[in-house]
Amino acid sequence: MSKPAPYCEIGTHAVMPRANHDERARFDAIAHAARFLAGRVVPAVEGAYRKCAVPAFRAAQGHEPASRREAFAALEGEPSWAAWSSLRRHLMEMRQQAGRALVLRQADEIMRRVDELCAGASGPRLDPDFVPPRYLGALDQHCMPGGYLADSEPCDILAPANYDAGIYATTGGAGGRWSDGAGRAIVAWLDGGDAPALHPRRIVDLGCGIGHNTLPLARRFPDAEVIAIDAAAPMLRYGQARAASLGVRNVHFVQADAARTTLEPGSADLVLTTMVLHETSREAVPAIFRECARLLRPGGVTLHLEQPPFRGLSPFEQAMRDWDGRYNGEPFWTGLHETDLPTLLASCGFAAEEVFELAVAAPAEGVQPEEPMAEDYGRAARWYVVGARRS
Repeated sequence: MSKPAPYCEIGTHAVMPRANHDERARFDAIAHAARFLAGRVVPAVEGAYRKCAVPAFRAAQGHEPASRREAFAALEGEPSWAAWSSLRRHLMEMRQQAGRALVLRQADEIMRRVDELCAGASGPRLDPDFVPPRYLGALDQHCMPGGYLADSEPCDILAPANYDAGIYATTGGAGGRWSDGAGRAIVAWLDGGDAPALHPRRIVDLGCGIGHNTLPLARRFPDAEVIAIDAAAPMLRYGQARAASLGVRNVHFVQADAARTTLEPGSADLVLTTMVLHETSREAVPAIFRECARLLRPGGVTLHLEQPPFRGLSPFEQAMRDWDGRYNGEPFWTGLHETDLPTLLASCGFAAEEVFELAVAAPAEGVQPEEPMAEDYGRAARWYVVGARRS
């Protein structure tokens, strides 16, 4: 079984929470436990499913599980699945508590540095009257208390700093030392021979979070104006300070609904989301697609990077991937991955012949895990992309 990348290799910057020896060791222990679950426990669950759960389901129902729901029903009575599920949930909670404790120990100092880096015109563009989408309002996404919107102080940075500090442990370093693997994967594809030739003047990143995957694009296209949009003010404050501390000056963080921005129509050459759509809702996805069509100039491209769709996966793997939707504060996870995104995109202002699907992977950067965590259902080393070119 391979080892996750050590936490001490994480990329740091001026507003990054600073971990001491014990805090780094705690994150490493969480990452190693997650790898153990993925590499040792998941194969045991699959073996028990085939040896015990499927025959029991067949005896009761007269057929083998033919859908994720039936596979899940079979797994619910399997002790090895219950153990894996319980341990994975506890690890997510431990990871969140480790991150919160790390940030709270130095929150005042981090907020001071964020204030300095966001002073004056350098700050994000926030809307005091903004009403966030309902799908974000009452969730602890990824077991993160208060979710992305948690904002209890004038310059609250607890949620974004926790997210920034902990995601490396959650993924075992699979996104690289800056946790920007999705952004680098898109840049690699744009630089490849199969991508449309783009010389963007404006890039719009919808659901940018703290900008992990925004900055690779901003660096690749330094002459472009990059608009990073998110609903959560804390993420935008921290993201703008993070970008400034890393010397990236062409990104402007803006508070808005990804489905209803205030940007002018036909003003962008590239509009994208990275691991965002599953955090939204069944109504929001087509609205976001229509907004992409509205924003793009003729010849512009929209890209949406996500986990792979459920089609083509076995009922067992679908049921295992469904775990995030049931137990990790992501209620639309399964709905999104059951959606025919190419067909939906073609119905939202794009010509069907201009819609495409592809798989992308980030080039290696810094210390990587010895092998990707692809066996850990819900996290893949390669990402699925659905996109379209604007006619």
